[in-house]
Amino acid sequence: MAVHTGLDYMRSRTLVDCDTMDDEVAKTFGPFQDCTSNQAIALAELSKPERFDVLTASRAEASILHLRHSIDENELAVEIAMVTLTLEMAKHIGGRVHVQVNPYSSYSTEKIVVNALRIVQLFQNLQPGFNANRICIKIPSTWEGMMACRTLELAGVHTLATTLFSMTQAVLAAEVGCTYIAPYANELKVHFEAGYVDNAKLLPLCVAIQKYYNSINSRIKVLPASLASVEDMFALAGADHITISPGLLTQLTQPYAENVKSLFDVAPTLPIPARDVSFMNDPGRYKITFARDQGGASQIKLTDAINIFCDAQDELERLLGSYL
Repeated sequence: MAVHTGLDYMRSRTLVDCDTMDDEVAKTFGPFQDCTSNQAIALAELSKPERFDVLTASRAEASILHLRHSIDENELAVEIAMVTLTLEMAKHIGGRVHVQVNPYSSYSTEKIVVNALRIVQLFQNLQPGFNANRICIKIPSTWEGMMACRTLELAGVHTLATTLFSMTQAVLAAEVGCTYIAPYANELKVHFEAGYVDNAKLLPLCVAIQKYYNSINSRIKVLPASLASVEDMFALAGADHITISPGLLTQLTQPYAENVKSLFDVAPTLPIPARDVSFMNDPGRYKITFARDQGGASQIKLTDAINIFCDAQDELERLLGSYL
């Protein structure tokens, strides 16, 4: 393909996904492969005045379905609203739509599995016949989350292990058989704390994980997320997928200057694990190894990200609750 803009360049090297629930973005900047989302993205979209109809319809649907699902009505209304927005996005992308489970379930395998299966069912409630193969459930990369991914993948549900900050998590993700992983190139709080800069970007980790997966013939697709600049994206040109927010998509429409070399085109700077590294049957060893990663920084980043998503979940439930 001819390369004129930064977006053209990224599409020449990788599958480009949109990190939004605004279908106008998909129409304006498409085509996209997948659509990713989370509670914070849903909150931003549902807070727009033009989403009043989605809020009221989701609230009404939740009042009908909440007894069937035995969960809080506000929590269910949030899920219905997220699925509603996702179904609109699905019309404008070629691949899968990614919906994240309630972050408050991050440390319970059972709750994650129940939540994921409920989300899949909600797609059928809201649009009967929707292709279930196009649904991917985003799950935080805790030990419990990874075990939920394993259960769901065995049941035929696609999963993405999100908020991933270490090779330790990536090794376990390969063992449980996720469809995708989303290593975060920057701490999530770069998007929520004005002026905050991540001085320990994980761009080389994204590259090392993909090379590791290639070395073990894993089918998992690496989908770097939490990109903070166009330079971050150019550095990861060559990733299996990359998910891009609306603001960065706008910047990528500028002419491509060829001023950033992809890390996939240079020698790796991080070691690749041996093929026989395994954590699946040793949760204690996994948790200790992960807790020690980067001197504890990976655990802190994971906890911070889950907390940010929990705050967004709280705000979403308050927002939907106001439409009683």
